[in-house]
Amino acid sequence: MDGDLRATTVGFLGALVVLGALFWFVGIGDVLTVLSGARTSVLAGVGVVAIAWLSAWGLSLRTVLGALGATITAPMAVLVYAAATFANNVTPFGQAGGEPISALLISRASHSEYETGLAAIASVDALNFVPSTMLALVGVSYFAATITLGRQLEFAAAAVVGIAIALPVGAFLGWRHRYGIEARAIDVLTPLFQGAGRLVPRRSPPEASALEARIEGFFTSVDRVAGDREALALALGFSLLGWIGLATSLWLSLFALGITTAFATALVVIPVGAIAGVTPLPGGLGGVEFVLVTLLVATTGVDLATATAAVTIHRGATYMLPTVVGGGTAAALGVTRRNSKA
Repeated sequence: MDGDLRATTVGFLGALVVLGALFWFVGIGDVLTVLSGARTSVLAGVGVVAIAWLSAWGLSLRTVLGALGATITAPMAVLVYAAATFANNVTPFGQAGGEPISALLISRASHSEYETGLAAIASVDALNFVPSTMLALVGVSYFAATITLGRQLEFAAAAVVGIAIALPVGAFLGWRHRYGIEARAIDVLTPLFQGAGRLVPRRSPPEASALEARIEGFFTSVDRVAGDREALALALGFSLLGWIGLATSLWLSLFALGITTAFATALVVIPVGAIAGVTPLPGGLGGVEFVLVTLLVATTGVDLATATAAVTIHRGATYMLPTVVGGGTAAALGVTRRNSKA
């Protein structure tokens, strides 16, 4: 069996185990009973908001590509971002596992170099951390001013504050030492790529100079994005709209079940839940649901069945939509495992 397919299969099996354990503990019958009472009109709103979220982040990708000199239409950018999300959703470790495939998708759709696609998706992912942290801090501040934080909320608040501190510090240090990081990356990655090239049948190992040029091209592209302040501001604006869309999706999922809660709840829960996306489960499937349910119970006081039903609606829209649309886009672009190694 192919190694990548094996890892994906194991990842999905692990996700099913986590989801199965969650529904077993809560009670699948109780969750289905709550879901049966959901208002159809509001569920349609959840779908519309999910489309708006995907569109906003697709436009963020288009903005970054524009800063790199690559042109792509707005509709295609949204479809390609859906395809990138699809890659993240079907590979272990979320974005870390899906970015190489996402870069290939982007380079094909925008007719640009692979390094440009990789720099674009890496930049978009990095930019997405900024508004998510800001929104989470707003939500935590609201809760700190209105209620006494429980143990789960204290954990969420600590996670948000930790990210808020680590993000600017890491960005500053990374930018200050970017040339050293580039040199170290070349030293480490060149022998790895050459070794991998020797294992591919009927292909010669890539030359060290060619690999060095490609790695330098990636860092140069990232540098270009960081230097375009207008594009950065616009991309951050689209990213912010996307996060608000995700928070609205969760809020509407609760509202569909007859639960009205402070919007600040979703502003805290969504970014913290996204952290679970780095687990070795495809798209964080299972881990994200567990975290979201736990935080919803802690922040809203709803019972486990209602929280699980709301998360099921939210994730049904924001996980399945890009997976289905993105999978179709990836197939249309003709991305196969053979192409990904080309």
